[in-house]
Amino acid sequence: MFRFTTPLGEIAITLLGHASLIIQWNEKYIFVDPYSNVADYSKLPKADLILLTHHHYDHLDEDALKEIVTDKSVFVTSKGCKESLPQANILTPGESFTYNELTIEAVYAYNIINMREDGSPYHPRGEGNGYILNFGEYRVYIAGDSEITPEMREIKNIDIAFLPKNLPYTMSDEMFIEAAWALKPKNLFAYHFFNLDLEYLRSKMPQGVVLQNS
Repeated sequence: MFRFTTPLGEIAITLLGHASLIIQWNEKYIFVDPYSNVADYSKLPKADLILLTHHHYDHLDEDALKEIVTDKSVFVTSKGCKESLPQANILTPGESFTYNELTIEAVYAYNIINMREDGSPYHPRGEGNGYILNFGEYRVYIAGDSEITPEMREIKNIDIAFLPKNLPYTMSDEMFIEAAWALKPKNLFAYHFFNLDLEYLRSKMPQGVVLQNS
């Protein structure tokens, strides 16, 4: 568990594995892309807020959701999740949603280079989301399944960033390093990875960026 102080109170972040996170904040539990292959969700707290980046089975996992959802759980998702979760608050990139005092902004997450055999991207532009969580100007960026994109290069003032690193679906080491230099977050986590050489990646980080253990 990693703890950080924000203007809206402490946040405690637990990386469960794959793209799954829990953020504890003011006695609320925020789940990101819960996936039953990485945790026993029946043993975890119920969800107050659930963020889903896109509709792929390892991000929208109904087996995981049924263990943590209550009638008070609030969903924020990309448009591809609407069919499975008609009660969700759907965001497209550029839109935002406020939960208590927390503002959640959807941003683009997509492939430019990595493609399927038929030439289509694993993650088309506009299909899935990344999210920026704004805890009173303390900004947490959850990239979702994305390569480094022109829109990502424009994101500024990030305190914590979660960037995926798994070929062929998201970023290579080189893309991850390039994204770190573009974003320059104070704290950086690699997530959604198959293999991770932390020592190598740390040697390539810009000054002031702390690549945390994932």
